[in-house]
Amino acid sequence: MAIETNEPAAKEKSLNFLEEIVKEAADRGVAIQTRFPPEPNGYLHIGHAKSICINFGLAQKYGGKCNLRFDDTNPTKEDVEYVDSIKRDIRWLGFDWALERYASDYFDQLYEWAKELIRKGLAYVDDQTQEQIREGRGTVSEPGKESPWRNRSAEENLDLFERMKAGEFADGEKVLRAKIDMAHPNMLFRDPIMYRIIHARHHAHGQSDSIEHITHSICTLEFDVHRPLYDWFIQALGIWPSHQYEFARLNLTYTMMSKRKLLKLVQEGAVMGWDDPRMPTICALRRKGYTPASVRAFAEMVGVAKRDNVIDLGKMEYCVREDLNKVAERRMAVLNPVKVTVTNYPEGKVEYFECVNNPEDPSAGTRQVPFSRELYIERDDFMENPPKKFFRLQPGGEVRLRYAYLIKCEEAVKDAEGNVVELRCTYDPQSGGGSSSDGRRVKGVIHWVSARHAFEAEIRLFNPLFTKENPDDCEEGQTWEDNLNPESMIVTKGWLEPSLAGAEPGRTFQFERVGYFCPDTDTTPGHPVFNRTVTLKDSWAKINK
Repeated sequence: MAIETNEPAAKEKSLNFLEEIVKEAADRGVAIQTRFPPEPNGYLHIGHAKSICINFGLAQKYGGKCNLRFDDTNPTKEDVEYVDSIKRDIRWLGFDWALERYASDYFDQLYEWAKELIRKGLAYVDDQTQEQIREGRGTVSEPGKESPWRNRSAEENLDLFERMKAGEFADGEKVLRAKIDMAHPNMLFRDPIMYRIIHARHHAHGQSDSIEHITHSICTLEFDVHRPLYDWFIQALGIWPSHQYEFARLNLTYTMMSKRKLLKLVQEGAVMGWDDPRMPTICALRRKGYTPASVRAFAEMVGVAKRDNVIDLGKMEYCVREDLNKVAERRMAVLNPVKVTVTNYPEGKVEYFECVNNPEDPSAGTRQVPFSRELYIERDDFMENPPKKFFRLQPGGEVRLRYAYLIKCEEAVKDAEGNVVELRCTYDPQSGGGSSSDGRRVKGVIHWVSARHAFEAEIRLFNPLFTKENPDDCEEGQTWEDNLNPESMIVTKGWLEPSLAGAEPGRTFQFERVGYFCPDTDTTPGHPVFNRTVTLKDSWAKINK
C-alpha cells in the first residue's frame, strides 16, 4: 500500500545554461554532436579537463556523440607526444570519441571555400605589410581604412591566391582577407586575415564544425567576440549551420594555467616535467594520485558559468578527498618516527593483527599486520608536558595502538641534547582486539609500524606551486616566477607497513591519520617513492560551513 506524506519531493539539481540548451535540442529530436578541439602543442591541464567533461559529458548524457579534433593549424610544429598524451588523458577521464579528426584534414576543403568567397567578392588578396594592415584597422572609436588592393577583380584574386599556394611569394608578402566592413564596430569584422603564406588560416573553426555537423560548438568565453564572425563565414558560404556557445574558463587559486608559462617552468627545470605533481596538468594529477571520478566531480561542482571567476583550490582537494575516502585502502605509515620498546613483550615474538582495508567498503576485506617488541610511532603522538585534551601518549599515560594493544609510557629516553630518542612502554596482554584486562577504555588511538618489518621509503609532500592566490600578482620589479613556492615539494622519509611493498603507480592509499598517498613513477627496486595526494584536513569544508 502506498503511503502518502506531506514532505516535498527531493529537489532535482537545476541544469546549467549549456545543458538547458542541449536538452532542449535533444527534446526536439536533434542528434547532438559536440567536439573537443585541443591544440597538440602541450599537455592538457585541469581547465581542459572541465571542457572535456562538458563536451563529452553532454553528448553522452543526451545520446549524442563527441569528436576529437586536433586543431593542428600548423602541422609541422605539432608533436606526436602531445597527441598521444591528449588521447591518454581523455580516456583516463572515462570518455571516448566518435571520430578522430585533424583540422589539417580539411585544408583542401577550406581552400576551396576560400576560393568561393573570392568568386562571391567576399575575399581579396592584400599586398600590404602586417604593420600597414594593423595601422589600417583603425581603433574602437575610429573606422579603419580600406586597403588599396581591396577592389581587385575576382579573377586577379583567384590567380594570386593560387600562386600564393604554389609558393611564388615570400613569407608575409601577401595575405587573403575577408571583405566585410572596415568601419564595423566589432574590430574582428574589419577584413580579417584568412590565409598567410605558409601559415594556416585563422578563422576555420566554424567551417570545420560545419563539415562535422557539430550541433553545439562549445568553447571558452574569450571566443564570444568571434561568434559573429564564426556565423558570418557559415552564412557567406551557405554551409551547414553549426552554432557556438561560450562558458567561463576555469581559474584556480595558487595555480598557473598559461600553457606558455607552464612550458617555461618545464624547460627551465623549475619542475620535474609536465607530469610533476605540482603542475595543473591532467597527467600531473594522475601521477599525484587523483582519480578520474574526483576530477569529474570537481568539474560538476564548479559548474558552468557565463562570467569568469576564480575557484578555491580547496574545492578540488575536497573532491579527491571525498572520492579517496570511499575507494582508497588504509595502511599504516610513520613519517616522523620515534622508537617505542614494549619492555614486557617477549623478544623475538611476532604476532599478526587483522586490520580493515577500508571501513567504507566491507568488500575490500582485511590484511594481516605484524606486531613486535620494537615499534615506531609518530613523534607528534608523544608529549612530555601535554596541554589539556591531549589524548595521545605522555609519561604515565596510556593509548590504544590501532588494531592492537593498549600501551603505557613508563620512560622517555633522551640523548645528550635532551631529544627523546626512545619511549619505553609496557603493554596489557589482555587488551588485544579492543578489550582490556579490567574493562578500562582510553580516548587516544594512534598508528604504528613494527620496526622489524617496516620498510623505508622516500616521501614527497606537495604544497601549492605558488605562494600567491594569483601567481601573476607581482611586486614592482618582480615577475610571476618570483611567486614560486620554495617549499612546494618537501622530500622526507617514512616507515611503511610491509603490505605496501611492491605497490605500483596508479593505486592510492590512505596512510591512517596522515593523508592520502600513492606510489610515484620514480619508484625503482630498492627505492620506493610515495607522493602525498592530499592531506586528511578538510579546510575548505570547514570554511564553507
